[in-house]
Amino acid sequence: MTKSIMLPVFVSFGVSALLGPVVIPFLRRLKASQTVREEGPKSHLQKNGTPTMGGILFLAGALAASLPFTKDYPHILPVLYLTVGFGIVGFLDDYIKVILKRSMGLKPAQKMLGQIAVTGLFALWISRYPGADLAMKIPFLPGRTLDFGIWNIPVLFFVVIGTVNGTNFTDGLDGLAASVTLLVAVFFSAVAIGTKSGIEPLPCAVAGGLLAFLLFNVHPASVFMGDTGSLALGGFVAGTAYMLKMPLFLPIVGCVYMIEVLSVIVQVAYFKASGGRRIFKMTPLHHHFELCGWSETRIVAVFSVITALMCLVAFAGL
Repeated sequence: MTKSIMLPVFVSFGVSALLGPVVIPFLRRLKASQTVREEGPKSHLQKNGTPTMGGILFLAGALAASLPFTKDYPHILPVLYLTVGFGIVGFLDDYIKVILKRSMGLKPAQKMLGQIAVTGLFALWISRYPGADLAMKIPFLPGRTLDFGIWNIPVLFFVVIGTVNGTNFTDGLDGLAASVTLLVAVFFSAVAIGTKSGIEPLPCAVAGGLLAFLLFNVHPASVFMGDTGSLALGGFVAGTAYMLKMPLFLPIVGCVYMIEVLSVIVQVAYFKASGGRRIFKMTPLHHHFELCGWSETRIVAVFSVITALMCLVAFAGL
């Protein structure tokens, strides 16, 4: 048990940390740089030229650390598929955007089609996977589960794609998405170990990879994760939640993702309904706080503390 917990953390951390000084200069030579939008916070303009696509660092670490355990822990495979699958969609978007210099990256329809395709294969896999079912544990009702019956698959699509895009929206400040998801990964690691779920090495490996990534991503960041990393992390969070039968816990531990998405939805809806008025100064929500005068480090700290507290609430709900 100790081997399947500690070894993935250290291997993933080591691989990701060692790759950083090699991959980041390579991305810089490729001119795989972030272009900050003019309408964003002015303080972000100094980030122009910072390499992106850095998500490959923790993805490589997590894969190197968890793949050797797939024989003894086969339940890892569906989560790995969802993580890598969404990472590939994000990589294509980043590649078109920063390497081919097409500012929009994948068209919205193409990006959504890729997300639907990846989610559809995961739904097919998990619905036929031995020992897996789509019943969900209900927070604060131990031993009780919720099964949506014929609506299980539509609910799965909603949960997975919503979580992935929530994670993507959260990736807007140095260290924000990595810090929040690190805490979620630690929570899932503890649950997986405590319940002997059969996926223990993977969340431990992701946690180790994110710890190493933060060495390069804390403010001022020397690399951004890009959609390569943020979509992959969303796939990891959603896939792990399903393998642990815990999608109903996502609004708790992933409250930051949810709030970020809702802030965008509310802003757009109110803007259209009111003829151009806004509720927030800018969305996603972290930009609103920036324009209110908060520093990036303060926002990351506050959002991380909120996530940590909500993870404790989720533990109580088990």
